Amino acid sequence: MGSIREKYDSKKTVFSCEVFPPKKDQPIEPTMEKLKDFKDIACDFLSVTYGAGGSNAGHAVEIASFIKKDVGVDVLSHITSVGFSKSKLDEGLKVFRENGIENVLALRGDRPKAMTDEEYQNRDFSHASDMAEYISSSCPGFTIAGACYPDKHFEAKDYDEDIANLKKKVDSGCSFLISQLFFDNNRFYKMKELMDKAGIKAPVSAGIMPVTSAKMLGTTVTLSGTSVPKSLSDIIARYGENDEDMKKAGIEFAINQIKDLLSSGTPDGIHLYVMNRPWVAREIFAEVR
Repeated sequence: MGSIREKYDSKKTVFSCEVFPPKKDQPIEPTMEKLKDFKDIACDFLSVTYGAGGSNAGHAVEIASFIKKDVGVDVLSHITSVGFSKSKLDEGLKVFRENGIENVLALRGDRPKAMTDEEYQNRDFSHASDMAEYISSSCPGFTIAGACYPDKHFEAKDYDEDIANLKKKVDSGCSFLISQLFFDNNRFYKMKELMDKAGIKAPVSAGIMPVTSAKMLGTTVTLSGTSVPKSLSDIIARYGENDEDMKKAGIEFAINQIKDLLSSGTPDGIHLYVMNRPWVAREIFAEVR
């Protein structure tokens, strides 16, 4: 185990999943039991979400350490810049290092509810690229990943601005990228074309979320701002009220989406947003590997 970035050099598709720790007031053992099932799925790495400003920081570090030491899978820990001062980030990275965590995903993150307007305006890191540059220069032992957006970041005025910001992020130290979830592959292909024109060479994993319930789609669109193609809307309309049929149809949609991506040779990896459901990852990876 070491730098996740090296996995992309083999030219084989990198398969990964995203999981999340329990909230601070919840027991950690049930999550650990679920994550043990990833041991035989053969993921190249698991990424672990991290609350803005460290709202679930303790559990996030504990879960990440458990994945690496007990599940035996490389781990990528999210770290959000919006709630961190440089000194708090230094402390967080020290804890990561003490737990053998050396791969981080630099994200801006959502503004913590308790953060005042003054604190928000005067924060040390305005963007994820600022934090990536700081980590790269002050803690060179870490491998840094970044996020990219097939549907365009909602704050960017157009794709050109979004790609310019992405190039800045890569130039600041992000050595590979994981895309925000998307349902229309043409959006991903467009993003990659623009990246190529801009000279962005970092490997990219395509972020795929299997939609296994109608409610999940509504929440996903609200949080991510991604567009929903008619083919997926039709699936929700047809199967949304039948839980088992919806699960099957949603997983089949994700499998077909991934097969199309792999046949194009465009993504360097496939990253599943599986919401701590190893059975979803097992079923999908069995079909697309």
